[in-house]
Amino acid sequence: MKFLVISDLHANLEALDAVMEDCSGEEFDQILLLGDLIGYGADPNAIVDRVRTWSDHVTLVRGNHDKAAVGLESLDSFNTMARTAAEWTGRELTGANTDFIKTLPEGPVAITAEFEICHGSPLDEDMYILDSRSAGLSFRASNSVLTLFGHSHVPSCFVETRDQPFRSNIAFRSVEQLTIEASSRYLVNPGSVGQPRDGDPRAAYMVVHWGAERHAEWRRVDYDIETAAGKIYSAGLPRILGERLLSGR
Repeated sequence: MKFLVISDLHANLEALDAVMEDCSGEEFDQILLLGDLIGYGADPNAIVDRVRTWSDHVTLVRGNHDKAAVGLESLDSFNTMARTAAEWTGRELTGANTDFIKTLPEGPVAITAEFEICHGSPLDEDMYILDSRSAGLSFRASNSVLTLFGHSHVPSCFVETRDQPFRSNIAFRSVEQLTIEASSRYLVNPGSVGQPRDGDPRAAYMVVHWGAERHAEWRRVDYDIETAAGKIYSAGLPRILGERLLSGR
């Protein structure tokens, strides 16, 4: 099977359009969406409308910004910028799109017996996997060979073998491929479509091949950042939310 993996769209329609155009000549069995459809960006309804059209072709989990924007989670842990964006998003969402976001499942969600997706970690949907300690806790919370996660906005891979788990920080500048060995276990982040934070402003996504041969490909694509940022400024959202798109931070 072949999966298109996207995460952390954050209401950035220009970035999502670029990703879908970049892989438009390929056929996928399913789209996997790792949460945070909304928050930060200026196109929450357009993003949710698009995802809803994918219907049976998508498996997805909710993210912390999804929950916060529709009142399923307190904003107390959000900084001022994120809180302002969440409140704005909640006001902008249509009733139908609010209801859709409220139905998104909590991760992890199994794709196969050996393959799952989540937003933060299989241990806690809001937990960041950032280092060997958090990766080790996440490995112990799961039996999957491959867990795809988002939340940090940084393309990364943690591999557990017979030794201690180790971490590889990756800022991909071109197509990179990971072979998934049956003797190891993997925690893999595709990076963020709508708000990359690894210093590369291009939209990040992933393609996973899962069959006799198993591998994952990290990909990057340019998009119209100026338009996406301009929409944020016009909406009256915190200006830094547009400015940070230019630097990928």
